[in-house]
This record gives sequence, structure tokens and C-alpha cells, in this order.
Amino acid sequence: MRIIHILNHVQEIGNGIVNVAVDLACLQAKSGYEVAVVSAGGEYETLLDIFGVKHYQLDQSRKPISMIKAVMRYRAIAAEFQPDIVHAHMMTGVILARIFKGNKYALISTVHNEFQRASLLMGLADRVIAVSKAVQDSMFRRGIPENKLRVVCNGTLGSPRTRQIQDYQPLPLQHPAIATVAGMYQRKGIAELIAAFEQIASDFPQAHLYLVGNGPDKQLFEAQAQATSVKERIHFEGFQPEPQRYLISCDIFVLASHRDPCPLVLSEARETGIAIVGTQVDGIPEALDNGQAGLLVPVKDSNALAGVLVQLLSNAEMLDEWKQRANKNLERLSVARVHQETLAVYGELITK
Repeated sequence: MRIIHILNHVQEIGNGIVNVAVDLACLQAKSGYEVAVVSAGGEYETLLDIFGVKHYQLDQSRKPISMIKAVMRYRAIAAEFQPDIVHAHMMTGVILARIFKGNKYALISTVHNEFQRASLLMGLADRVIAVSKAVQDSMFRRGIPENKLRVVCNGTLGSPRTRQIQDYQPLPLQHPAIATVAGMYQRKGIAELIAAFEQIASDFPQAHLYLVGNGPDKQLFEAQAQATSVKERIHFEGFQPEPQRYLISCDIFVLASHRDPCPLVLSEARETGIAIVGTQVDGIPEALDNGQAGLLVPVKDSNALAGVLVQLLSNAEMLDEWKQRANKNLERLSVARVHQETLAVYGELITK
């Protein structure tokens, strides 16, 4: 089987879509398939090359001249590689692949961010992989036929991009340490997390908050933190290529997202055995075994988030219990499972 993955880039910047595609490409090549990645390039080209994945350069920036060139370039790539499967992870890619599809290959898409209006374009594929049951349900309500939809939940454990968890060195954080690893976007709930921390900070004068990640709204959150009375205890750490060092070093991990289809960071946090708090939205409950592996709070509710943080920081036994809960049932969070389930979706189309 010859497989092409199309995505915008392969930069090592913490982009979950890129990480999922790179994991799949590497494992598929390791299993003996002929695999190529088509993108504008990035740091992961080195890793792809190690696994024998061919990389084709393709600029998909949305400018008229760039798109015309992309159409011509993609046609040449497809003619040269002769794929059986084209797996598109982003919207421009699925359009390009559909234009030249004919009967030459089967087209698969993965819906990562279904909250984007244009995600409906992913329905142009023969099969549409949803990264959680919540995403599947949403795409069905929005008009994607049920017979096209398949669920392959995200999982990162055993990723070729990372080392064994025991090989990471912990950081000298100040404790108790509360952390998040997320893009600095409003939808990630950073504002609510800062507000919740400010609310509890006077009762826990040793507590510190670590915000790991970059993004367009970072300055807004920095200004919000500066306006608090505990600004010296709120740390903006920027993008970190090894967020595991924070995960193994902190006491509580929080993901306060407003929307999040199936965040990869939750499997990484669970592997470290850290107490987890997440919002009850989209694929977060599924990633936390529906509240068995992490505490769930309502979306955009800093008071509820503060209340849970108080409980965990006030009760060592409760904190320890949730650390243990996070670390159970990890088998389903592996990249090997994602790899096998994705191949099964391909098989539905290849055998016909």
C-alpha cells in the first residue's frame, strides 16, 4: 500500500494535527508501507527521513498564485508517487486531493478541529475520521453522512517524536505547581485559569502557575496576569519542545478549553501520573475516561475551576488518588492503537 499524507507543514511547534500525521506516517513506514508526506516542510522532515518517509515540498498558502502552483505541484507529486491512499489532515489538502482523485486512489480525511466552519469540506473524502465520538456526532449533525464517519481517538503514547517518559529530566518548579500546556488562544481557557488561580492564590501562598505554550492571544493573557496581585507567581514559559518536563514536575495539570476535539496533551499528562482537571466539553471527557481519569468542570467557569483546585490543594489524599486514576487504562492512548485503527479505515476502501 502506498500512502500520502497532506498537511500544511511539519514544523515542531506543538501543533496537534502535525503531530498526529507525523506519528502515523512514521509508524506506517515502519510497518513496511511506502509513505510520503506532502507539506511546506519543517523540523520533522529529519524524523520522517529516519523512518524512510519521503517528503515532498508543497506550499499551500491561500493566495491565488500559490494555489495555482500548488495544484500543478500536487498533480505532479501524485503522478510520481502513485498513491493507493491519500490522507488529508487539513482543509486545503482535502480539496487538492479531491480535484485529482478520479478512481486513482482512496481519499481519507481526519477532522481535528470540527468547530471551524470550513471543516465541513473534510466531508469531500471517501472516509472521514473523527478524533473523538464528540467530533463524530458533531459532524453528523452538520451533514456528513454517517456511513462516511469513523472514530479513531487520538493517542500519543509511544510516539516516535518523544522519548520514554522516564528519560525526561524534571524541572525545579516551585510547589505546589499548577500547569497547563496549550496554545495561547482564547478557546484554550487560559483567561479562566488565570482568574481561578488569582482566586485561590491567597489561600495557598506557595502555589505557582506555569503556562506553557505560544499563540496569538499570549499578550492578552500576560496583561491579565500583570493586573493581578499575584503576577510574580504566574509564569509564561513559551513553547517548549519537551513539555513532558513540566508534566512530570508539576502537581496539577489543567486544561480549561472552551472547545477541544481530543487534545493530545491529556494522554501525555496521564502518562506522567499527574492529577488532571479538564473542562466538560467536546472530546476532553473521552480523553479522561469520562471523568474516571480526571476531574471535569463546566466550560468558562473560573469559580468552579477554583473550587476544584482548592479541593486538590487542601487534601493530599485526594490529590494522590487523582494522580493514580490518571495513570490507569493507558493502553488505549497509544500511537500503536491509532495506527492500527487508521489502517482498518484504509482497508475498507482498498479491498473494494
